[in-house]
Amino acid sequence: MDIYFVKGEQEEVKTKKTRFFSIFLQIVLVASMAFALAGCGSRTEGKIEIELVQYKPEAVDVFEQLEEEFNATHDDIVLTIESPNDATTILKTRFIREDYPDIIGIGGDVNYSSFVDSGILADVSDYEGLDSVNEAYLDILEELEYVPTDDTFGVPYVANAAGVLYNEDMFEEYGWEIPTTWDEFVALCEQIEADGEQPLYFGFKDTWTCLAPWNALAVSLADYDVCRQVNEGTTTFTEEYREVAEKMLVLLDYCEDGPFAYGYNDACTAFANGEAAMYPIGSYAIPQILSVNPDMNINSFVMPGSNEAEENVLNSGVDLMFCVTEACENKEAAYEVLDFLMESDNVQLYLDDQNAVPCMEGDFTLADELEGMEAYINEGIMSDYQDHYYPSEMSADALVQTFLIEQDVDDFLETFDTNWVRYNRDIIRKVEEYEAGQ
Repeated sequence: MDIYFVKGEQEEVKTKKTRFFSIFLQIVLVASMAFALAGCGSRTEGKIEIELVQYKPEAVDVFEQLEEEFNATHDDIVLTIESPNDATTILKTRFIREDYPDIIGIGGDVNYSSFVDSGILADVSDYEGLDSVNEAYLDILEELEYVPTDDTFGVPYVANAAGVLYNEDMFEEYGWEIPTTWDEFVALCEQIEADGEQPLYFGFKDTWTCLAPWNALAVSLADYDVCRQVNEGTTTFTEEYREVAEKMLVLLDYCEDGPFAYGYNDACTAFANGEAAMYPIGSYAIPQILSVNPDMNINSFVMPGSNEAEENVLNSGVDLMFCVTEACENKEAAYEVLDFLMESDNVQLYLDDQNAVPCMEGDFTLADELEGMEAYINEGIMSDYQDHYYPSEMSADALVQTFLIEQDVDDFLETFDTNWVRYNRDIIRKVEEYEAGQ
């Protein structure tokens, strides 16, 4: 009897466990189905869900406002905008897993080139909103393609501009004039020193800041497609970048002592506090500077790298574009999202928040700090950042920083050429194959 009782008790426990496990499985199944339906989301509500992932975390407040307004004014589409830190890395990881957002917001750089080459992005040539985009920015995107195509893969939204920011009050006080040639710029630096002020400030401890004056000089001193020419084997960086490198060294004669001891934030703070008359950097630095000194009067001018004023070009690239992925199942809905984002009021909202430059043609209000660059923007006298063509593996910023420390022009240019071939073998091969087929 005792044995039978224990056995029966065990069977009863076993029966209870089986019943519990069965109920548990049913709960998990129902939850999974609910989660799956939530993933397609809006389908249960008769709506289309569009996911946009963008790489500008500093603009998260603007995008949260845009997302809220879109969803409040559209009954058939639910828009979700994600603004993660290090979005480019997250996107690459998602692409490997074949988990594609409907729209991505990225910059016009080598990552865009890779996404185009990988077939991740859809052709948006049929998007009518492209008609309102400044042709110069569409040309910039075309140039970023490793090999030319007849398609368009991005909708330029906003750009930034890089040149020289200057302290307007100091210039007015001393009567300094805006330079239009390289010799005038050097003479201005000499005059500022003679007046007892510091001409330039850099934050070269952060390697990426070395590329700000580098790019601003290079757009006027080297061909806009120099990287493509090197890939085609028709020239070398040793030939094309020598003047850029030599003039970078001249800039060091007029900056603070030990520029490699100070980072980007240090440079912004020093400039905001009047420790230098000029700061060669992009428009993206303006909010940081004004956060230190909200009352500062900042203006800007194009870096006059050439001694021929008409040869000087504004350094401007696509800071943010929207691309529809090839995997997007609702292209019309994605276009409706783009239409909303491209509305003038929404573009202006972004410009005001980020001191950006519109890629669209229209009656937009630029930040006062960009007044000195406005004519170049309006007339399309601009060229993309040279480093937008440099592969990240090459670490061109660190290469330039090392050069500025060691100041050996020949060694730097030889290393640049050697590293370019090393890190661009696949691209060079594709270019060679393309050229052979023409």
